[in-house]
Amino acid sequence: MPIWLQFIIQALFSFFATAAFALCINVPRRALIPCGWSGLLGWMVYWVLWQLGSGRMLANAAGAVILAFSGVLFARRYKMPAIIFNIPGLFPLVPGATAYQAVRELVLGDIDASMRLVVRVTLVAGSIAVGFMIAQLFGEFYSRYLRSSWQFRQRP
Repeated sequence: MPIWLQFIIQALFSFFATAAFALCINVPRRALIPCGWSGLLGWMVYWVLWQLGSGRMLANAAGAVILAFSGVLFARRYKMPAIIFNIPGLFPLVPGATAYQAVRELVLGDIDASMRLVVRVTLVAGSIAVGFMIAQLFGEFYSRYLRSSWQFRQRP
């Protein structure tokens, strides 16, 4: 399958999966499309980095950074809290299949494989959290820098 077709399929499925999850958790109707875009942006950054050969943790962290920035932008545009766009946007990035495999291996008695998968889930979840923290840090730094430079220009 050509890479451009894979890109389109990944984009469509991530958009609709995120919008459907947002609908399930009762996000306001006017925020459904931006939620879909938020999930699409985060997932596509993850998928492109994964296709380019970067690690799973770096790709998840970068996807979370873009997701957090898009959540803030949509929050300002639609005058809603950013969490409305961030929580559904996380849906494609969450390592649900790996967590399921970890529990399955544990039930089947393969403790070594289960622990390996639990560590992978923990590292991915941690990288998503680090991505959100980095985005928050840059956002705070940027807003303080703008505020201080604006106040500096306003002085006579």
